[in-house]
Amino acid sequence: MDERLRFVARLLEGEPMTDVCRDFGISRKTGYKLFERYKEDGPVALCDRSRRPVRYANQLPAQLERLIVSSKKEKPNWGARKIRELLVRRLAGDMRIPAISTIHATLDRHGLVKRMGKRRRKATGTALSPGTAPNDLWCADFKGEFKLGDGRYCYPLTITDHASRFILECEALESTREEPVIAAFGRLFAERGLPAALRTDNGLPFASPNGLYNLSKLSVWWLRLGIAVERIRPGHPQQNGRHERMHLTLKQETTRPPGLNPIQQQERFDAFRDEFNRERPHEALAMKCPADLYRPSSRPYDGLPEVEYPFHDRDALVTACGRICMHRKKINISTVLAGQKLGIKEVDDGIWLVSFLAYDLGYIDLEQRTLQTLDNPFGTRLSPMS
Repeated sequence: MDERLRFVARLLEGEPMTDVCRDFGISRKTGYKLFERYKEDGPVALCDRSRRPVRYANQLPAQLERLIVSSKKEKPNWGARKIRELLVRRLAGDMRIPAISTIHATLDRHGLVKRMGKRRRKATGTALSPGTAPNDLWCADFKGEFKLGDGRYCYPLTITDHASRFILECEALESTREEPVIAAFGRLFAERGLPAALRTDNGLPFASPNGLYNLSKLSVWWLRLGIAVERIRPGHPQQNGRHERMHLTLKQETTRPPGLNPIQQQERFDAFRDEFNRERPHEALAMKCPADLYRPSSRPYDGLPEVEYPFHDRDALVTACGRICMHRKKINISTVLAGQKLGIKEVDDGIWLVSFLAYDLGYIDLEQRTLQTLDNPFGTRLSPMS
């Protein structure tokens, strides 16, 4: 259990807020804020959830794994299907024979499978908007991680309004995993409304190097909410220069020295954000403070809107493993779109166009059972429902 959960646990046991805050070295204001967040969102608001699986796939008894490897070495040109048949004959019901995919994965772990060369999409960035009015454009990033006094690492998630320089959020997270980042954006959207666009770099969790068109589950969620997604070019942090400049000030004033624990560090971030927004004059704003210019968005956050495809032949829901089913055939799409509804339209005999929102992802050939992608529809303009 991490520091924040221990803090809440003591309050739930009936200890006075003043005593608990004193022991953790934080103010009562920060203590009440943390406790209210727990009461609203539960433990997920306090710490990251582990994604370690309960069980491990393709885990076999050592004896059986050695037999699979030795069989492959005896028959180097045989694939997993033939190796499995060989095991069936040799073991003759003495042991349960694993699936073909499990045998293939075992061979792959031992370097006995030739991998096909896989083309990787290189991140190229997108067109960038000027963001001249509040909530036209928000910028998000992770300031570089640093070590706290207790030896743990802190990963500050920072979000600012581009036009007003207003710091919308600076949250001390324990990792860059998607789940706590989505939770942080959900709270922020509920409080401030939705921006027209969000600008980030090409790193996790904002983008995924292995996802379809470098999308991540986070960016797919933004698109569903009608938020345009902008990405700077790799190696060009100056394209998010205002945000990076704020990071320099944030580092100077909140991390030297760092807080003893995540709660203390969050208190420093909160104090810095209040001062930066409401007290610190900004030369580029004619010596006004960001709070003098920023106003909440007029677009409320009401959850995900329904998705409809009136100009397509049918809808298809992407399964948890990233597939859609058509005519009793399973076609791989992408796990980043798991749970999303796609539009399917037949454009030629046996050839189907696949779309997500207003974006055409590619074509499906039912004989090949694969998605043949098009030029990146998110490369030049990421503006949903336009």
